[in-house]
Amino acid sequence: MTTALQSPPGRRMVRLQEASLLEGPMLLLRSVRGFRSSQSLIWLATVPLALLGLGVFGFAARAEVGLSDLTGAQAATFLADNLWLFIATILVIFMNAGFAMVEAGMCRQKNAVNILAKNLFVFALAVTAYWFIGYSIMYGDSLVGGWLYFKGLFFDPDPSGALACAAAGDNGCLVPAVDFLFQAAFAGTAATIVSGLVAERVKFGEFVVFSLILTAFIYPISGSWQWNGGWLSELGFIDFAGSSIVHSVGGWAGLVGAMLLGPRIGKFVDGKAQAMPGHNMAIATLGALVLWIGWYGFNPGSELAMDQYVAYVAVTTTLAAAGGAIAATVVSTLTSGKPDLTMIINGILAGLVSITAGCGNMTLTGSWLAGFVGGVIVVFAVSTLDSAGIDDPVGAFSVHGVCGIWGTVVIGLWGVDGMDPGAAGIGLFNGGGLSVLLIQALGAAAYAIWTVITCWIAWSVIGGFFGGIRVSEAEEIQGLDIGEHGMEAYPDFASSN
Repeated sequence: MTTALQSPPGRRMVRLQEASLLEGPMLLLRSVRGFRSSQSLIWLATVPLALLGLGVFGFAARAEVGLSDLTGAQAATFLADNLWLFIATILVIFMNAGFAMVEAGMCRQKNAVNILAKNLFVFALAVTAYWFIGYSIMYGDSLVGGWLYFKGLFFDPDPSGALACAAAGDNGCLVPAVDFLFQAAFAGTAATIVSGLVAERVKFGEFVVFSLILTAFIYPISGSWQWNGGWLSELGFIDFAGSSIVHSVGGWAGLVGAMLLGPRIGKFVDGKAQAMPGHNMAIATLGALVLWIGWYGFNPGSELAMDQYVAYVAVTTTLAAAGGAIAATVVSTLTSGKPDLTMIINGILAGLVSITAGCGNMTLTGSWLAGFVGGVIVVFAVSTLDSAGIDDPVGAFSVHGVCGIWGTVVIGLWGVDGMDPGAAGIGLFNGGGLSVLLIQALGAAAYAIWTVITCWIAWSVIGGFFGGIRVSEAEEIQGLDIGEHGMEAYPDFASSN
């Protein structure tokens, strides 16, 4: 049998409709003007090769060092650091459940759905806003030296820089995606704190808009002052995990909202604060324990590496929480005649906030004492806010705002220079002088002033644009669950509210 090397002359041209699966693509290309010649088809064939070459070149340029290029010790350290931060991130994200449970449990039944919805949705908002622009503002390139940073929208997840860092033998070489998740969880925490202060009377939509502004701009700008080498960092300001940067900012942002909203109906009668008990203290107590556990991601995770200091930070965190719980229990018993469960809960949280800035710059004894003082402070702060006519349904400002300031300033009283045994004192009471105390006070004041001004503007603009930030009187009396969401948390139970 012979094979024809050329098609016989005069052969009928196959139409596209009659072409086989193999003939179809070539006929289609030939039907396009400019691709009818053999030379054009040859050039077209080089396109996939060119794209492949560009892809290989790009990969080589972006990933010059791979995980397989690291030595055993380098790979182990790299993976341990990133795995630990990922676990810490999960713990911090889980704190959203704790915040939701504490706030919902300490508020009335008719507003439970609204509170749960805010706490759940605000994290989705925070992550989105922080991914879109917040992370770039907080950890971008300097625009105004020490004050403002930016590096485009979104962030570059390329891990090649972290791998090169590990290959050089450094510790704490974090993959950008892991670092972003950890930092986004902190941004979400700041927004969640606001929810407690404005609970039971704020419009859902207006709260959503404010949370976007807070996590996209207000929090990242101020956070860069310390955690991106900004002006406070250059002064020597210390805030290991965010007593001021996260908790105080969230507390002040919520306080402004609470003042603009005014108190809940029935909270003050003839100028005297009235008790408005929460509907489920079991949930609130469980939420406090969830937050305590989550704090082991918040504080030890801020070491940003799995090293010998992680456990030390965990111990200082635990001792401060214990000191806060004891102090709040004792003081509430002395002032009210019986131990108040809400104060025990807030005492634990106050102790945790009080050590968040100094968990890496405090002795074990100093940590417990810082938490103990925080537990005392929170009891009196709650009553002081009531006396001032400010309605804080869950004591959020007393815990996060007031104790955030205390946790920042206490480093200047009896802080030490690191976590190594015998570290030199840097506080006023242990030989460090006055300088650190003044710097810490300056930093705490800077965060307060920045947050109050920017959040006052934000809340006011939102209120003016949307016709106020507070629900109607009828809706508040009925409950935000029905008015804002059209559902109830406990539809099979009769409400006493």
